[in-house]
Amino acid sequence: MTDTPFVIAGRTFRSRLIVGTGKYSSHAVMAQAHAASGADMVTVAVRRVNISDRSRESLLDYIDTSRIFILPNTAGCYTADEAIRTAHLGREAGLSNWVKLEVIGDERTLFPDNEALVEATRVLVRDGFVVLPYTNDDPVVCRKLEDAGASAVMPLAAPIGSGLGVQNANNIRIIREFSLVPMIVDAGVGTASDAALAMELGADGVLMNTAIAGAQEPVAMAEAMKHAVIAGRLACLAGRIPRKMYATASSPIEGMVGR
Repeated sequence: MTDTPFVIAGRTFRSRLIVGTGKYSSHAVMAQAHAASGADMVTVAVRRVNISDRSRESLLDYIDTSRIFILPNTAGCYTADEAIRTAHLGREAGLSNWVKLEVIGDERTLFPDNEALVEATRVLVRDGFVVLPYTNDDPVVCRKLEDAGASAVMPLAAPIGSGLGVQNANNIRIIREFSLVPMIVDAGVGTASDAALAMELGADGVLMNTAIAGAQEPVAMAEAMKHAVIAGRLACLAGRIPRKMYATASSPIEGMVGR
C-alpha cells in the first residue's frame, strides 16, 4: 500500500504531525519534544517572539531550521486587520510568507470569527501569502475559505487547549470529502487516541501544542503522537471493517466437524 505525499502549496512534508512552540517548561524541553515528534513543521506565534533584537535569546534559537519549517501564526488577534498586520510583520522579519491564520471571535471559548477569517484570508492571499486558516468544524465555512484562496483548511477538533478530542466526527468527514485542499485537524487533541481518530476520519494532518507541551512528560507524549498519526493514517488507507449490530464469527464454520 502506497501513500500519497503530504503536500501543501507545492511543499512536501515528511511528517503529518505539526506541533507548536508554546507552554513548554523550557526551550530545551521544547527542542527535545520537537525531535521526538518527528515533525518537520512547527508553529510560532509572531506576537510572542522577539523578532526585533536577534541578539537576545529566543525560542527561534532552539528550532533546527535546517530540518524544521517555521509556520508563523497570528495567535492573539481579534480582528481581520490585526491578523493581516501581524502576518505582514512576520514576513517582514524574515520568518515566512506562510501563515497559520487565527482571528479569534470570543475571548472565553477562543472560537474563530469566521467572517473576519474569510476576509483576512482573501486579503493575505492577494498579498502573496500561503494561508492556512484555523476555523470551526463547519463545512460551509471551510468551503468559503477554500474559495478565498486558502492552501489548507484547519478545522478544530474541540476548543483550543481543551483536550476533548474530536467532538463532531461527521463534520470532519464531510469537510474532508468536499475539500480540494489538505485538511488539517487543529486544536482540542488531548492524547494519542485523539490524534489517531482524526487521521482515521481522513485528516491529512494534525496540529497540536498543549497536548504535548502540557503533558506530564512532553517528550514521551510527542513520540506517542508521532506513532498515533502514523497509525491513524495507515488505518484510514487500509479501510476499517463495517460496524454491525451482531457478532460475526472470526473463523468460518463451513467444513468443521459436525457440520
